[in-house]
Amino acid sequence: MFEFISESLKSAVNKLKFVDDEKALKNALDTLKKALLKADVHHKVTKELVAAVEADMKSGTIGQKQFLDSIKKNLTEFLEAPNASAGFIFAPKPPTVVLMSGLQGGGKTTSTAKLANYLKTRNKKVLIAACDLQRLAAVEQLRQLCEANELDFFSIAGESSALNVAKAALNKAKEGLYDALIIDTAGRLAIDEALMNELKEIKDALSPDEIFYIADAMSGQDALKTAASFNEAIGITGVILTKFDADAKGGIALGVAKQLGVGLRFVGIGEKVADFESFVPERVAQRIMGEGDLATLAEKAAHVFDEKTAKEVSKKIKKGEFNFDDFLAQLESVKKLGNVQNLIGMIPGMQGMASALKDVDLDGGQMKYIKAMISSMTPKERSNPSLLNNTRKRRIAAGAGLDQMQVNRFLKQFENAAKLAKKFSGKGGMQALSSMMSQARIPH
Repeated sequence: MFEFISESLKSAVNKLKFVDDEKALKNALDTLKKALLKADVHHKVTKELVAAVEADMKSGTIGQKQFLDSIKKNLTEFLEAPNASAGFIFAPKPPTVVLMSGLQGGGKTTSTAKLANYLKTRNKKVLIAACDLQRLAAVEQLRQLCEANELDFFSIAGESSALNVAKAALNKAKEGLYDALIIDTAGRLAIDEALMNELKEIKDALSPDEIFYIADAMSGQDALKTAASFNEAIGITGVILTKFDADAKGGIALGVAKQLGVGLRFVGIGEKVADFESFVPERVAQRIMGEGDLATLAEKAAHVFDEKTAKEVSKKIKKGEFNFDDFLAQLESVKKLGNVQNLIGMIPGMQGMASALKDVDLDGGQMKYIKAMISSMTPKERSNPSLLNNTRKRRIAAGAGLDQMQVNRFLKQFENAAKLAKKFSGKGGMQALSSMMSQARIPH
């Protein structure tokens, strides 16, 4: 999402070829201003940000490093709302009640499932209440999302009052000792009195700990105007920005804190429920500057990969016992991390590669064939790949709808990968890997 801003910043910085060049600074600031406006940053926010950078430059040395440092510092401050919470804050007494609000089509229902999954991966017990009784099939859509991702779901068949469903859901959450209750409310194509009255009724009855407004990044400044109306009517405590991975220019993210005075708390970064993360201003500023975000990557991995399982897999690799069951289990874990492009983009210096990987899908193409091959094996074959003779390979190929050559090719790749992993898992493995990479020529 911030690729446009990142690229524009580079061209602004390149204007400062020499230290203490006032004319070059003016050109750099003009380029920065144009870049922010093109990225759909509000004109008042743009003016303030550019003025802050200019003040920093004029109070010290004018140079590329100083310019970059100033942009990063001010971006962080502009992304941060005063006294705003970060991530998810649990109430002192469970369940923590969260009201999800927003217009129809903004991604509210999907964000509800994503937030629940985010908390579930952190070992929290979460209940989702289907209180969007206006949109046809909204309850069913949420039910299917919950079933597909093993999330607890609550609805009342035939009930027409969202308030009654919300009250009953709160009782169930208390009785079931849930850590959080997330309420998916109705939206409209535009703000109307009926919508606001329904939200106010639920708010008054349940006294939610959080009221999140779900904003579509693609709608730009209009999303902020609507969020301001919701804030005035029901008092939102934070914003969840959807389609953060889309071709939106990123300006809306820079305006949430400054224009609304509430924090941008979470961002949806893909279509899957795992594509959801806490919004940390400092880390986002790092990403905009092309510095990556290893902290968020490490956090995501820590919640997905079980330390005990990781040690067991490591032992198997060292002994050369890594099998197809292990491979599938690790693949499923990697999928839980979310969108590959976003993960690569968190690694410093890898933003360019991230855009090249935008079509990588761990469920698509080749992976489907690999899963089909492994599913066509018997439990014994999966746990002991050395059993696979030609007769067994022919049966596996037929079961997966492939020819034997394709099966042979995959098995060879798996064998080579297992050998390589074993080689680099021993002492001196990292040195050997480093040496191999330094000798390798990367094609351009």
